[in-house]
Amino acid sequence: MADFFSQLGDILFLDIETASLTERFEELDERLREEWIKKEKHLQKDPDGIIEPGSLYFDRAGVHAEFGQIICVGVGYFQWKKKDKKLIFRSKVFEHENERDLLIELSELLQKKKWVLCAHNGKEFDFPYLCRRMLIQGVPLPEPLQIAGKKPWEIRHLDTMELWKFGDYKYYTRLELLASVFGIPTSKDDLDGSQVNTTFHLEKDMERIKKYCLQDVEVTARVYLAMNPGIDEMDIEIVHLENLKKEHK
Repeated sequence: MADFFSQLGDILFLDIETASLTERFEELDERLREEWIKKEKHLQKDPDGIIEPGSLYFDRAGVHAEFGQIICVGVGYFQWKKKDKKLIFRSKVFEHENERDLLIELSELLQKKKWVLCAHNGKEFDFPYLCRRMLIQGVPLPEPLQIAGKKPWEIRHLDTMELWKFGDYKYYTRLELLASVFGIPTSKDDLDGSQVNTTFHLEKDMERIKKYCLQDVEVTARVYLAMNPGIDEMDIEIVHLENLKKEHK
């Protein structure tokens, strides 16, 4: 048990929120517009149907790193207070008007210690998306995201969806479903992923998105604990940090 708590403190839980690069398809760089039209043909459900070029952009571009952007990143980690037998979960959201500044600040945190990164569906979405946007923005990949040339067991990435698969590669499980089966409060009361682009571009409500992002980080962390029966029953104190990186100076 002591080893579990020791290792738990090395895990950085994270969640990214993304949006389309621009509000309108016409605002995209000309070369990117041409590339999106080609991708759009593969995305449409009816390959023989006729759609207006760019019509899928607003709803679909945000999930593709080449046509999207990271608008905020929520992170959190546990601290074990042995004397009080209590877990403290410290979380923070990174958000900047300039995506590059956001990624630089996140990169600085990721290099502060030998983190194990954990996200829901992180291996297929969050981690590769972060890597792609960092390279596009000219930000060197921090060590935890450098996977080229590494053996599988050398990559310090955890994925709560992969853990739940138990080897079943065809099985996809939403974070909300896992939260439901484990009795964990939802993060979808006010917002869900399909609404982020509208909330960002049209409603200009970053505070709402940041709150949703932090809730997803907390839910992911609680799901991870729930996969270790007995641990999730402990009291957890939630602390939202104004500046998480100061914790590791």
